[in-house]
Amino acid sequence: MKRRLLFIINPISGTARKRNIPAAISKYLDLNKFEYEIKETQYAGHATELTRDACAGGIDIVVAVGGDGTVNEVARALVHTNTALGIIPYGSGNGLARHLLLPLNIKKSIEVLNEAQIHDLDYGIINNIPFFCTCGMGFDAFVSMKFAEAGKRGAITYVQKVLEEGVKYKPETYEIEAGADTTSYKAFLISCANASQYGNNAYIAPQASMSDGLMDVIIMEPFDVLEAPQIAIDMFSKTLNKSSKIKTFRTKKLRIHRSQPGVIHYDGDPVMSGADIDIEIVEKGIKIVVNPFGNKDQRKPNVIQTAAAELFNEINEVRDDIARHTRRGMALTKLIQKKIEKNLPGI
Repeated sequence: MKRRLLFIINPISGTARKRNIPAAISKYLDLNKFEYEIKETQYAGHATELTRDACAGGIDIVVAVGGDGTVNEVARALVHTNTALGIIPYGSGNGLARHLLLPLNIKKSIEVLNEAQIHDLDYGIINNIPFFCTCGMGFDAFVSMKFAEAGKRGAITYVQKVLEEGVKYKPETYEIEAGADTTSYKAFLISCANASQYGNNAYIAPQASMSDGLMDVIIMEPFDVLEAPQIAIDMFSKTLNKSSKIKTFRTKKLRIHRSQPGVIHYDGDPVMSGADIDIEIVEKGIKIVVNPFGNKDQRKPNVIQTAAAELFNEINEVRDDIARHTRRGMALTKLIQKKIEKNLPGI
C-alpha cells in the first residue's frame, strides 16, 4: 500500500523561486512508494490549518517546502500525531534542515523522502508556543523583529540588521530559574536550543541534540565592539561554547524573569511576551524524516559562511592594529606627560 504525502509550499519564503518544485516532485519522487498532492499557503498560519486537515485525513508525511517559519507552522500541527514531518529546505536560513544534515538541493531532498526513515525527536515550548530549532530573547529576538519589519528576506538583510542594531542594543538583566537554582545574569541574549544553529551554519549551540530530552541554554554576556568579530567567527566555526563571553548549561525546563515585557522569538519568528518566560523540552514528541545518507556535503562551509569568516578575519586584523596602536599611543602619552611634568613643574 502506497504512503500518502502532502507537500505544503510557502511561495514567499526565502529568496528562491519555487515554480519548478512541482515538476521536480513528479520527476524524483518514487511513485511506486508514494501518492501525493501539493498545496500552497495563502496567508500566515495557513500551513498549520492544512497540516491539521492532513492529519485528520490520514496523510503519512507532510512535507514543509520553505524556511524555518514554514517548518514551524507545519510541525506544530504534527506534535503527538502519527504523521511525520518532511522538509524540503527553501528558506533564507534553513536552521532545522541544516542541523538534521538535510540536503539543500531539491533532487537530493526528495531522495531523502524516498527513503522515509523516520525518527521520534524532541521539540520545545516557549510560553505555550512550540519551537523546533531555537527560541530566545535579547538581541537575537530584537533582530528577528527588525528582520521581519524589513520586508526583504535573505542572509544579507539579516546581517545588515545585525550590524545596524548591534551597536545600539542595550543588554538586559534576567533571573533564570532552573530546578532549585535561581541566578541573575546581565546578558546580550539568552538562547534555548533544541537544535544546534540559527541557520546559514551560524551555530549558537554546537553540541545541541534533538534526541537527548534537554535544551542547551546559551547566555551571551555583554561585549564590546572589538570582541564582536571573534564571537561571530566562533559561531560560524562551531566553537562558540569555548568563548569566555558564553555561559552554557542543559536543562529540561526553566523560567526566565525580566524587568518588563518585550520581544521573544521562536524559530526566528518574533512575538511580544510578558516579563515571565517559561521554556521546556518535550521528549520525542514529533516524528521527522531524517537523512539516512548523512549528507557529508552539508558539513562543508557554504559560500556565506566562507565569505563571513574571511570578512571577520579582516576585521580581526584591523582590531589588532587598533589595539596595538592604542597601546603605543598610551605609552607615548605617558612619556609626554612625564616630560611635561619634568620640564614644567606644577602643570
